[in-house]
Amino acid sequence: MKKLVFICIIILMSMSSFAQTGVDTIHYRKVYYFGGTGLSFPLGKTKDALTTKPFTGSMGLDISLKNPKYYLQPTLYMMSFGYNQLEEDTEYNRILKNARSTMYILSLAGGIRKQLQRLNTYAYIGPAGALNVEPRAQDDAANSTVNLSYEYSISPAFKFGIGSDYKFKGFFLGMEAGYMHNFRKIQGNPVHVLSIMVGLKSDITKLSDKVVEVISK
Repeated sequence: MKKLVFICIIILMSMSSFAQTGVDTIHYRKVYYFGGTGLSFPLGKTKDALTTKPFTGSMGLDISLKNPKYYLQPTLYMMSFGYNQLEEDTEYNRILKNARSTMYILSLAGGIRKQLQRLNTYAYIGPAGALNVEPRAQDDAANSTVNLSYEYSISPAFKFGIGSDYKFKGFFLGMEAGYMHNFRKIQGNPVHVLSIMVGLKSDITKLSDKVVEVISK
């Protein structure tokens, strides 16, 4: 946990150093949709239970605030992992190896960015919630079958990241590195994950204005 606090302080210091003068003409009063894909890498003891598997995906919004160098970033991530069961579960009579596990992470982060003509750099940080899906197996000797089922749990999480994107005509192409800490242990181990993703971002401001207009009627 001390390492996590230290990393958070470094990220916050980096974010506060993103001084920006002038008007951000790309993000001023804009709402963007973005989607990405990549891989998630378990760190430290997390690797005892989880391994990297294709793929990690994300979809979310980039909502500029009154000062466009600040933004809100609600994002849903789907992280897929290889899964090794380390602890016995009394409700099941088999221990799984080389299975798959999934985490769905809803992040409600805020961020800061700097526009360098068409290139943008940014950093974000914020709380998240995780839906954890863990596989289990039950051997039915009478029928010579193994029944696969899943255990679901919900836990708080925390996420931050840095990245950059470049504006082409009609869309942005970007790359992001993010860190996620899940406050629920998986098979007795803490959960620390590094994700590397690439993706596209597009302007949906007109669509969002229409939605607001319909709701407000």
